[in-house]
This record gives sequence, structure tokens and C-alpha cells, in this order.
Amino acid sequence: MSTSIKNMKVLVHGTSENPTKINITSGKFSLVIDEPTSMGGTDDGPSPVQVLLMSLAGCLNVTGHEVAKQKGLTLNGMKITIEGELNPCAFLGCSYEERAGFQTVSVRIEPDFESISTEEVDEWLKETESRCPVTDNIRAGTDLKVSLK
Repeated sequence: MSTSIKNMKVLVHGTSENPTKINITSGKFSLVIDEPTSMGGTDDGPSPVQVLLMSLAGCLNVTGHEVAKQKGLTLNGMKITIEGELNPCAFLGCSYEERAGFQTVSVRIEPDFESISTEEVDEWLKETESRCPVTDNIRAGTDLKVSLK
């Protein structure tokens, strides 16, 4: 792989439809993000925290397949289950004792490999986890700037 690859930018635009619902576009794709009715939303789309975990699953999938390809492994597919636990009190303003985000995120991956040892699966998982950009962004202290226009 070439080290002359330049940084790529990912641009997302959002327009609020109501206090809980936003229409998001990125490239030619669009998505509605909303809250469930239990949180005052209209349940017209996944919630922001669901989208975050969906992004993690998508990124682990593509990264896992790329790592397998580069290692010459036959990966027929995988099943990914992700469970995040958060206390909504910081978001709702009823308590500030816990973080607003997930306190824990558990990922279970069930890869479908052809003829591969346990050691190779462990190496694949470790490399997949370390190379996944969304995993990195969730784990690391990414420089995030929020400003007004």
C-alpha cells in the first residue's frame, strides 16, 4: 500500500425537520435520524446513538473483509451484534453524574471463514479492530470542534 495516499474528507449535511428529526445527506445518500416516540420523537428513523453503532458494524464489516483479503483468507461473511449501554440522564438534564455517551459498547463478531486456525482468527480480529476507523474514533480522543456559523 502506498504511503502517498492523501487524507480524504467526509462531508455530511443535515437539516432539522423538527426537534427530534433531521434529514441527513452525504454524497448521493440520505438518511432520516429521529428519536423513538418514548423520547419524544416520531420514530421515522434510527436514533443518533443507533446510527453510531450501525456505523461501527458497517466499518468492522468492511475492515474485516479488507484485512482478510490482504492476508489471503477466505471470509464468506460475518454476523455482527453490537450492544451499547448509556444512561440518558445527562442528555435529558436530570443528572450529570455519568457521561452523556455510552458507558459500554460490546461487539460480538461471528466470522464465516474457510479453513482457518484459531490463531489466524485471533490475529484477524486484532488487526480488524486496530484498523477500523469507527472503532478508533469511538476509542480515541478525536479532536472534535463544534462551532456556530
